[in-house]
Amino acid sequence: MQHFPLDEEQVRSLMRAHHISPTQQRVDIASVLFARPQHLSAEQVLSLVNDGAASVSKATVYNTLGLFARKGLIREVIVDPTKVFYDPTIIPHHHFYNVDSGTLMDIPADVMDLGQLPPLPPNTVAAGVDVIIRVRSAEAAGEK
Repeated sequence: MQHFPLDEEQVRSLMRAHHISPTQQRVDIASVLFARPQHLSAEQVLSLVNDGAASVSKATVYNTLGLFARKGLIREVIVDPTKVFYDPTIIPHHHFYNVDSGTLMDIPADVMDLGQLPPLPPNTVAAGVDVIIRVRSAEAAGEK
């Protein structure tokens, strides 16, 4: 179970554990992500990092988020081709995506019964299962 928030030394240790060199810009970005359980877009991370004393470029934020996702420090949640969230909660779980508000909410993995997976292609193993349930306001959907 992950605990939030992480202080700067905990962020540095977590980065080292994932074989990521803890440069100051990377620490600044990770500190924003690990402030609390949340789902942030790259633009939101950029804004939050640059609200403080740091000055981090857009390219650095995107490159760092990609590195963090590749190294397993965070999860990349793609809700549609134009909307990606970065999730610091890496224990298995699923999501509700509210298409009206654009927000992502966690669903604990143990509250969903997915049944049995289909047979996998030859010479492969399952790396994980991610479920995104898209929801919208019942009123907006024409239901009362």
